[in-house]
Amino acid sequence: MKKQGFYPVFAAIAIQLTLGIAYIWSVFQTGIANSIFGGDNAAAGLTFSLLLATLTIGSVFGGKLAVKYSTRIVVFTGGVILSAGFFLASFVTAGTSWLLWVTYGVMGGAGMGFTYSTTIACAQKWFPHKKGFVTGIIVSALGFGGVVFTPIVESLITAFGGAGAGEPKTFMVLSAIFLVVCTAGSFFLKNPPEEYSQQYAAGSNAPNKAALKAVKDHTPAEMLKSPRFYLMTAAFMFACMGGLMMIGFAKPIAVAKDLAQTATIGVLAISMFNSIGRLLWGIVSDKIGRKNTIMILLSGSAILSLFVTAVNGYWIYVLIALIGFFYGGLLSTFPSLTADIFGAKHMATNYGFVLLGFGIGAIVSSQIAGYYKNIAANDISLMFPAFVIASGCAAAGIVMMLILRKTARKPMETGAVN
Repeated sequence: MKKQGFYPVFAAIAIQLTLGIAYIWSVFQTGIANSIFGGDNAAAGLTFSLLLATLTIGSVFGGKLAVKYSTRIVVFTGGVILSAGFFLASFVTAGTSWLLWVTYGVMGGAGMGFTYSTTIACAQKWFPHKKGFVTGIIVSALGFGGVVFTPIVESLITAFGGAGAGEPKTFMVLSAIFLVVCTAGSFFLKNPPEEYSQQYAAGSNAPNKAALKAVKDHTPAEMLKSPRFYLMTAAFMFACMGGLMMIGFAKPIAVAKDLAQTATIGVLAISMFNSIGRLLWGIVSDKIGRKNTIMILLSGSAILSLFVTAVNGYWIYVLIALIGFFYGGLLSTFPSLTADIFGAKHMATNYGFVLLGFGIGAIVSSQIAGYYKNIAANDISLMFPAFVIASGCAAAGIVMMLILRKTARKPMETGAVN
């Protein structure tokens, strides 16, 4: 039975790889800001933030629909919506700039939401004893998608007329990729039988059997009554600030530091190390616990965010990579923590609610970073307040996790949760 789980995992990896296109927004940022939004970086950055924010809402509804119908149907539908959003985004002009928020942002985010948490939840159910490892593999594919697609998208933009002109046709090509990969991959996705996790937990080769048996499957309604949900969601909101600021503005920051010729390296660096971080920190969290791992990640993010404006030359790429490495770990650890505490059955929906914190953080961080980037222009030191705010938010996230650790320990929180 377990061998059958490899097909859903491989399908999830392929789908998440294409979703990684969302994480190379900084390749589009300057061209879109100048051609569509009259040079307003905050308005352009809002497109990316809306995609991430709507992803959280789409995850909630997608998770509910997956329970009622099937993961396959929901992912197929999500692929169609995502493809349609990017296709329609290719027709947006400066006179209808707000439509980019609707198409790329809202439709793209909803489609991603339908596919994102449902594929993670499906894979976790096949490998309940290694949630951190499996989640890390899947979401690292999303991060690695940025590495794969950055040079492709750069080449497409250049071929279609360069920055400010080539983005619309590039959106059209990406639309076709989403349609083919997401819809084809959906046919390989299915959940294991209801009794599979219990049977596996009882097996002689299943590690951590007590922890697997102890986890109670909480419905979304039950989870929303738990203080732990609000602590997790708040921590996630604070945790993502620094990473999202850098993802959205890696290339403009490199350009402002007189590295225009190699600025794409910044996008590749944060995409690659975002991917590596998702995999490695997922494995680490299986060993030392989710909460301990998250606090390490938040500490690293808080410290690194303070050096963005101080680092010069090619060292900025090292810093960008490290921020991506710590940020990536958050995206593999929070889904596993959600399943550890609230169970696997409703994980897609439950994690969608936890992602609401991420969505709020995405909107807030883009507006803060965009506001200070408008002020800074090419004097990147003027962006320092934005990253000070990001550092302070990471510190607040640590406080949330400490409070979460002090909450009364329940039987379902045994094992590698703390």
